[in-house]
Amino acid sequence: MVFNLIEREVAIIQLRKKKIAVFVSGSGSNFRSIYEATLEGIVHGEVAVLVTNKDDCGGAKYAREQGIPVILFPKAKNSSVGLSEEDLVDALRAYNIDFILLAGYLKLIPTELVRAFPRSIFNIHPSLLPAFGGKGYYGIKVHKAVIASGARYSGPTIHHVDEHYDTGRILAQGVVPVLANDTAETLAARVLHEEHKLYVEVAAALCEERIVWREDGVPLIRSKEDPDHYK
Repeated sequence: MVFNLIEREVAIIQLRKKKIAVFVSGSGSNFRSIYEATLEGIVHGEVAVLVTNKDDCGGAKYAREQGIPVILFPKAKNSSVGLSEEDLVDALRAYNIDFILLAGYLKLIPTELVRAFPRSIFNIHPSLLPAFGGKGYYGIKVHKAVIASGARYSGPTIHHVDEHYDTGRILAQGVVPVLANDTAETLAARVLHEEHKLYVEVAAALCEERIVWREDGVPLIRSKEDPDHYK
């Protein structure tokens, strides 16, 4: 088993580092977790570019501090700043992007981008989809709805991105308890802690080419320790 693990690590090192584009609209804490994991070698890839619809958000500021290029999308109305859908696709191709990770990006991904990067775009949502997902369910609103429902468990979901809000096939989920005295804020903090761990695990699996797709279109993560086992 030890030799198998060593062989696996050698195989990962020999893989080409994957290039990642991260999309954010806010503070970008998941983006930071992924970026730091690339620096530490936990994720065998690099964040090549950040895309945002809010040029002054915390995620964009952090990216610039790290020397990561920032793209504004979509173009604001009556403004020459920002890219069109076609230009965004061209820009991401120019960066040789392998995977697009949405990390708190609040805009619907355009059809043209979904089709240009098939099976390569993933999103993290702060509830156990398909519950509490869809248009209008984002941020603290999700956690308020979870508490109001009486649900005993919540947690993040990472799913493949299709042309609608939160309807793509699920890749990974993390579970946290909803406590009797929880507020939306305390639940949000517990879920966010799990998000940071889960997204790094998924980013690592993507860059190590450990994602496989069932015939019905559901993505699965192949275990790093046992290639015949799926998470």
